[in-house]
Amino acid sequence: MSPPPFNDLTPDAVLDAVDSTGLRADGRLLALNSYENRVYQVGIEDATPVVAKFYRPERWTDEAILEEHRFVQALAEAEIPAVSALAAGSTTLHRHAGFRFALFPRRGGRAPELGDEQTLAWLGRFLARIHSVGAREPFVHRPTVDIESLGVESRDWLLAHDSVAPELRSAWQGTVDAALDGVRHCFDRAGPVRRLRLHGDCHVGNVLWTDGGPHFVDFDDARNGPAVQDLWMLLSGERESMERQLGVVLRGYEQFREFDRAELHLVEALRTLRLIHYSAWIARRWHDPAFPAAFPWFGSTRYWQDRILELKEQIALMEEPPLYPAD
Repeated sequence: MSPPPFNDLTPDAVLDAVDSTGLRADGRLLALNSYENRVYQVGIEDATPVVAKFYRPERWTDEAILEEHRFVQALAEAEIPAVSALAAGSTTLHRHAGFRFALFPRRGGRAPELGDEQTLAWLGRFLARIHSVGAREPFVHRPTVDIESLGVESRDWLLAHDSVAPELRSAWQGTVDAALDGVRHCFDRAGPVRRLRLHGDCHVGNVLWTDGGPHFVDFDDARNGPAVQDLWMLLSGERESMERQLGVVLRGYEQFREFDRAELHLVEALRTLRLIHYSAWIARRWHDPAFPAAFPWFGSTRYWQDRILELKEQIALMEEPPLYPAD
């Protein structure tokens, strides 16, 4: 078995990597919360600390990482509050000791209050502006939000690697197959939808709020897809609550960009794909010691029982009419 992906990323290696870009690390190092990559706040001599992000080996090509950096830079140039990578030596992607990494300015903030309508409308306006930039051209080197990569490939990987509890394998496979049929039906109902460059993982943890408003961080999952992919994760609660939230978000969004209401057929389908993909994501990363430590319950009989129930709930939700934004 190959060694864990970040096995050689010692504190000294992190500091030496930052030094290799021409900055002078002062020895202060704070690990920040991240599972997919490794992210550190690094103190800099006589300057503000930076954030160093070390990319998981073999996940993205160089071209895909740089494409993400260029997208975020284009957002920043459009005065959209997205945190873009710092350039050093004419590039934003650096190498040291076998690792690829990027540096970012440190940005503080708190989680947004999604129960506040003003906050939701503000987020809607900025997401519309992000999508206006994203619609200029597609990603070439990054993937697309689709049924095959998020759903079918995730299902097949879990089955091929015997990740599902044996006593529940048949029940889980039958349920996930039915869920994917429901996803396909939702996409059929939506009809052709426009794909554009997205944040891709726009949950509350990737939005930092300050007194001056939001700024968006961690575009690591940026990909092509329908605009609603960046909206649905802002919604929570029962249907009535989500419809109220959706109405507020879209009132802000449509001040800057038209939203295709046909995409609302995809909300529960996209949630279903995310749930299937999430299980496969954990299983694929299990050789990384951070994952068994963070997800000790993964793989148990109870875990897969809960996933079956979760998917059955999604099957029922996908049969309902789409959310209708409240006035």
